[in-house]
Amino acid sequence: MASERTMSIIKPDATERNITGLIIARLEGAGLRVIAQKRVWWKKKDAQKFYEIHKDRSFYKDLIQFMTSGPVVLMVLEGEDAIARNRSVMGRTNPVDAEPGTIRKDFGVNMQRNSVHGSDSPESAQREIDLCFKKAEIIG
Repeated sequence: MASERTMSIIKPDATERNITGLIIARLEGAGLRVIAQKRVWWKKKDAQKFYEIHKDRSFYKDLIQFMTSGPVVLMVLEGEDAIARNRSVMGRTNPVDAEPGTIRKDFGVNMQRNSVHGSDSPESAQREIDLCFKKAEIIG
C-alpha cells in the first residue's frame, strides 16, 4: 500500500476531558504520523460546511450543535493505508459496538460523543483536509 493522508478530528467531548494526548498517542502508535495539527473552536458555519453531506439527515442539527460546543483538534495524518488504519484505530461509530482497545470503545460516550472523526474515503479525506488546512500548514 502507498502512503496516503487522512483527516482526523478530536471532538469536543474528548478535548473537554483532556484526553487529546492519549488519543494522539494511539494514532501514532498505529503508525500514523501527524503532519498538521491545530486546536480550534468551530463557528457554526465551519461545522455546517464540514458536515454539509449530512445536512438532510435527522442528526445534522444536533451534530452541528455538538461540534461547536467546545474546541476540537484538527489533524492531517499520513501513513501506509492511513484511511483504513485510522478507521481501525477509531473503532465503530457507536462505542457500544466498537472493538475492545479502539479509541471509541475506550473513550467514547455515545454515538455523538464518540471522541473522534476520521475520513471514510480518499475523496472525503481530500475535501476535509482542504476545508481545514492551508497547504503551507501541512508539513510532511
